[in-house]
Amino acid sequence: MDEIVCYCFGYSKQDILNDLANHGRSTIMERIMAEKKAGKCRCKETNPQGR
Repeated sequence: MDEIVCYCFGYSKQDILNDLANHGRSTIMERIMAEKKAGKCRCKETNPQGR
């Protein structure tokens, strides 16, 4: 199983590597930041460590 790095939005290490290969850089952090700014972060509910 691929290691999840963002439980809120379900991004894994493989997603980041694929994004890097497709765009020459990872755009996932930008997407996460935009979603957090929109109030869609659910870390406390979805992350096993509660953060």
